[in-house]
Amino acid sequence: MDPFPPGPENEGQGGEGSDDYKGLEAFEGPDNPKQQQLDEYRIRNTGNPLTTNSSLKKAGDSEQLKAGVRGPALRQDHLFFEKMTHFLREEIPERVVHARGYGAYGEFECYESMAEFTKAGFLQKPGKKTPTFVRFSTVQGPRGSYDTARDLRCKGVKFYTEEGNYDLTTIAMPVLINQDAMKFPDVIHAYQSKADDGIPTASGAHDMFWDYVANNQEALHMTLWVMSDRGILRSYRMMESWAINTYLFVNAEEIPTFVRFVWKPVLGVHSLLQDEALKIGGIDPDFHRRDLREAIDKGYYPEYELGVQLIPMDDEFKFDFDVLDPAKFWPEELVPVKLIGKMTLNRNISNEHAESEQVAFNPANVVPGIDFSNDPVLQGRLMAYQSAQYHRLGSANFQDLPINRPLCPFTNNTRRGHMRYRIDTDQVNYHQNSLADNTPYTVPVDEGGYEYYPTRVEGHKIRARSESFNDWFSQPRIFWNSLTPVEKQHTIEGLSYQLGKCRNQSVREQNVDILAKVDEGMAAVVADNIGVRRSANSQVDAEARYPSLSQYTTPKSPATQKAGVLIGDGYDSQEVGRTLETLKQNGVFVAIISDTLNPARGSDGSTLKVDETFLTYSPYLVDSVYVVGGSARNQVKFDRDIVEFVRVAYTHFKPIGVATTGQNYVIATPQNNLAGVVYAADNPNFGDEFVEAIGTMRFWNRT
Repeated sequence: MDPFPPGPENEGQGGEGSDDYKGLEAFEGPDNPKQQQLDEYRIRNTGNPLTTNSSLKKAGDSEQLKAGVRGPALRQDHLFFEKMTHFLREEIPERVVHARGYGAYGEFECYESMAEFTKAGFLQKPGKKTPTFVRFSTVQGPRGSYDTARDLRCKGVKFYTEEGNYDLTTIAMPVLINQDAMKFPDVIHAYQSKADDGIPTASGAHDMFWDYVANNQEALHMTLWVMSDRGILRSYRMMESWAINTYLFVNAEEIPTFVRFVWKPVLGVHSLLQDEALKIGGIDPDFHRRDLREAIDKGYYPEYELGVQLIPMDDEFKFDFDVLDPAKFWPEELVPVKLIGKMTLNRNISNEHAESEQVAFNPANVVPGIDFSNDPVLQGRLMAYQSAQYHRLGSANFQDLPINRPLCPFTNNTRRGHMRYRIDTDQVNYHQNSLADNTPYTVPVDEGGYEYYPTRVEGHKIRARSESFNDWFSQPRIFWNSLTPVEKQHTIEGLSYQLGKCRNQSVREQNVDILAKVDEGMAAVVADNIGVRRSANSQVDAEARYPSLSQYTTPKSPATQKAGVLIGDGYDSQEVGRTLETLKQNGVFVAIISDTLNPARGSDGSTLKVDETFLTYSPYLVDSVYVVGGSARNQVKFDRDIVEFVRVAYTHFKPIGVATTGQNYVIATPQNNLAGVVYAADNPNFGDEFVEAIGTMRFWNRT
């Protein structure tokens, strides 16, 4: 499958400031009804006079009204009052979780009819397209934190369907940290920064979080996923995500089926190394936002296939895990994933506050054909999200904000409230009436009215949990078994780093004790790394392994990988030109990096536009380097900067292409095997071989 639909032709090479950075924020498609609706609210201020909010034209906007040029300000200055009071109220309460996020618009296309399982209208016909809005986010950090923190990442998708808005919220792993919504405030209190000093930001590397994990052992499973490569994504475009909760599909015959959803990125699932994630967090806190926006602007639209795992209701107790337990995954090898459609993100937001910040998701926003199971976390979320939006957006009328408005009309008896946009002209606003012929009226189920599936319920009122939820270590053990040796090493590094930040020895020891129940050898290494005694506990007996849990088999592609071109004057124009053209043809993003922003001049007098300098850029921001070299004003510093880029790329297992003029920067020694290093000298296939190396992404066998 071609991972990229046709996009605009890219002219030249380079980054955001170059000619190929066309900007596609105006893309809306000829028949995208959501974009047509939003156009009614889009305002352009450029070229217009400066006015107050009531359209009074301003003659001045730089000084307060004063009693004389050196006198005090006057209370009658209502222009200052309006400007300042609006400024002081510009921010709305940020989300308690998922505060750091970013969004984009897209379109979902159904692959095949799912009528056998659900009557949801947007899943009935092959080829049917539904507008979407997506918001990606981290969990722990505030809005001002950084993108690449090791964290659970979330992806909320709002489908603007013809039957109303459907919100599908997912996270970047198939398991949740708690098994009942009652415990969610506790885990977040433990996970977020300490109350005394507000430290650390966007990190669970502290005593409270790990104390929670050790004393709430259901939390270990998701924590292990976060400590693996899954916790530090390379890109939102390469993020697999699951709806962790169990829902119901209900078809037209009112037959229900358990369902879990998963988004699979067409580009595959890829991650940063821990060292890269930490450094990028300081170098470019907006790394994931910038990456998503750049790809869409260049026309390389991120794509995600929607998959479903289906379990007949009669098979509820067939498996050795409880299908309602949100802290357990459904192995794809046992419950296959059926791909039912694809979402393509094809338009960037134009106002971060109005779109990404004000979008409001709620798992209770469903359409006929999608219902809820007795999953105890899902049951709690159905109430929590609505309450959160009331608080954060300040009014029960938040659904009327442009980004949240459904495409189909909504009519009900709700009136008034803060910031009521609608002007409801009818006077009757109660159900069961004669004055308005009992309208708005209820809709029969067979005509599209929503009705909950009549699940049989029995039992006593009780605060308790099903004993079938209580196997806390078998699936973490299976996850560990399924990782490659490289992934296991990265997970050990993640655990050692986070637990090594804990100052309480007892907390470190308690966590080693529960890690030993997953794998004794792993726990022993972590114990040695964090300076505590090894555990006497034994690992559970669970030797299954599932390839679907590893990132090793994920698709790989050179397309949208970023190559840093390290270049000075005097380069071989023909050789470099051929290479850059080959990179471009294969969808590789290129950043031309030199000592200054002056154009780099080649051997034949031609020039290349420079995008970044060694001062403004970093080797941690590229996926590969193309070492060209050349002459510079300060040759010593120029050479030193290139050597640093090469060192970082080499030690992080990244592909390295070496031009004929750059051979002196990458020299073989008895200590390195140069795996993933491709030389141009006497190599007519250099461009293709370099692209192949970029597509490999990492060379773990490098020495």
